[in-house]
This record gives sequence, C-alpha cells and structure tokens, in this order.
Amino acid sequence: MRHLVVLGGSDGTVSAFRAARRLGLATICVDMRADAPGAVEADEFLHVSTRDVAAVAAALRGRADLAGILAPGSDINLPSLVELAGLLGLPCGVPEETLRASTDKIYFRRVCERIGLPGPRYADRPQDRPPLPVIVKPVDSGSSRGITVIREQAELGPAIEHAAAVSPSGRFVIEELLTGQDLCAEAMLQDGRIALLGLSRRVTEPPGVVAVGHDMLPPGALDKEVARQLELLCAEIGYTDGPLNADLFADGGEVRLIEMGARIGGNGLGEALGLMHGVDTVEATVRMAIGERPDLTPARCGPASVRVLRAPVAGTLVAIRGLESLPGSAEVVVVARPGDPVAPYTECRAKLGYVVDHEPPDLDALITVDVR
Repeated sequence: MRHLVVLGGSDGTVSAFRAARRLGLATICVDMRADAPGAVEADEFLHVSTRDVAAVAAALRGRADLAGILAPGSDINLPSLVELAGLLGLPCGVPEETLRASTDKIYFRRVCERIGLPGPRYADRPQDRPPLPVIVKPVDSGSSRGITVIREQAELGPAIEHAAAVSPSGRFVIEELLTGQDLCAEAMLQDGRIALLGLSRRVTEPPGVVAVGHDMLPPGALDKEVARQLELLCAEIGYTDGPLNADLFADGGEVRLIEMGARIGGNGLGEALGLMHGVDTVEATVRMAIGERPDLTPARCGPASVRVLRAPVAGTLVAIRGLESLPGSAEVVVVARPGDPVAPYTECRAKLGYVVDHEPPDLDALITVDVR
C-alpha cells in the first residue's frame, strides 16, 4: 500500500489523515509528541521532531512505498517538507520563494511592497515602529502564539520579549493595527489561478485575538480583488498549484494582505472551503501531494461556518457532552480525550476540536465541557 507522510500531528492534520484513508492511502505521522492527535489517526507513527530532517530522512529513506509528503494546518513544518521532499524524491509544489513568504512575515511584507500590494506599516526595531496601537508578532511562528496588541508604550517591551521567545529565530515584527473587516482567505490554486476561494469572517472574543470560529461570507465584489492580489502574489513567488491560506483586512474596497501560508488552513478552514463549494478540498490537497491533478470544479456555492471546541478553565478534561445533539450535517473533529490536561483558549493549540457545518453551530447551547 502507498503511504503519505504527514509532518506534524496537531488538530489541523486530522482531516488530512482521514482524507488519505478515503483515498486508499496509508499514513505515517511524524511528531515529537506521542500523544498528538495525528498519532492516533495514522497507520504508522514516527516519534521524531519534524524539524530533525536528518532523523526523519534516515527513518524513511529507501522505502519504496512512499507516495507523497504533506504539512497541513501550520507553516512551521513547511521548511522540513521542502527539504524532505528533495531528499526522498517525493513531489513538492512549494518552491523556495513560496516557502520563505509563508514562513517569514517580514519577507512577505517586502514581497507585497515589491509588487505594489498595500499592507500595514511595520518595523523590526522598536525605534522604527508605527504609531500606537500596534500588534507585535513573532516573525516565524504560527497558531497565534506570541501575539500581543499594544495600546500603551509601557506594554511594548514585554510584548517584544514574548514574541522573540516564541520565535524559532528570536525575531519579531511590529505592525500597524489595522481596522476594518478581519478576514481569512482560504483558496485552492491551480495553474496559477484561484480555482476556489472562500473569505471568512474571523469570530473572536475581545480582548483575545485568537479566532474562536469562522463564517464564510457570500461571494461578492471583494472576492474578485482578493483573488487578483493572491494571483499576483503567487506569480511573484512561483506558487502555481496547491492550497493557500491568507489573513487580510478589508476596509471598503481596499484589501490589505497580512500574511500567507502555502498549506491548508487550520481550525477547519480547509473543510469549510470544501463545504462551501461542494469540493473535498482536503482530498484535493492530498492528491496534489502525491502528484495527481484533482478536479476543482465547484458544485455549488453555499454557506459554511466553523466553531472551536474550548475548555472554560484550566484543568483535566472529564468529558465533552452534547456532541450527539449537533446536526447530522455537521463535521466534528475532537482532538482531546478524557484525562487530558486542558487550558483556556488563548492560542490555537489549546482547542479541543472544532465543528464545521453550513450554519454556525451554537456550541454554548448544545455542548458542555466538563473540567476538574
């Protein structure tokens, strides 16, 4: 049986393991966490850090059953994906420029400036920062880790230290805090064109910045401008085929791209895009990873929403009750088990799972999370 290597076993990878199974592929999960959700989903588990490319390559080299390699849900594993694909002779649609734009927020800003796309003012030194309020981020970390909104000068130093501590390279960026619609763009790219696009409204609970859900917006004039900018960006960085996830702000007709990733979006966004258009976008991504060309013709265009399952307090999970009351149309991914330690949802990796459906599921009314 042919095997798909999946780098990482976080909640954002679960849909990829299940899609591979539907396509008749066995899977190998690579993760340093033996309790990662993907370790349970996979046919084989390689207990190695995804960043230890030499160790992963040594464990997999010489296997004739490897069909492809994938790093869904997070940008953090994209460098290993590109390097391992080369070492193992596997398909890879992520060229070097695309990799850099996906994993370095400052480089992404410079690419946008080079091709004339608007964006927030930014700096990588405190003395050059835009006027307050600003947002401080690690340059090369994901899952909403290390992000702080700053409104007072006294808060800036600690926020920079926090972002640098989370960043693998110890680097940070200070960005102008934009206003307008805070949106995500989930897309599938084929032959350099946007084949499928879904713009979603990020649902947050201020003062938190991490999304607790996403609601896909009905197609409108904004889609055309976002598609134009994304196609221009992808042409510049040489990305022609594959999934694409981007954050952006829209104010009136003006679109400002914030960051991008050449991968399936986490938090169920890949599944939501598929539900919106009637195309299994996760299966399509797996097909691309093994060198196939999927059919991305949309069958419909309808609503889709995601809501995150969360713990109310820190402690040990006892049970998630009420899942059976969700509509039969809902796709439910649960990644926490009774006995697991849980924490309040201040970053993406603290989620217990997520629910994808045509309409926003009322999790507060239907679901109870018991923690002791």
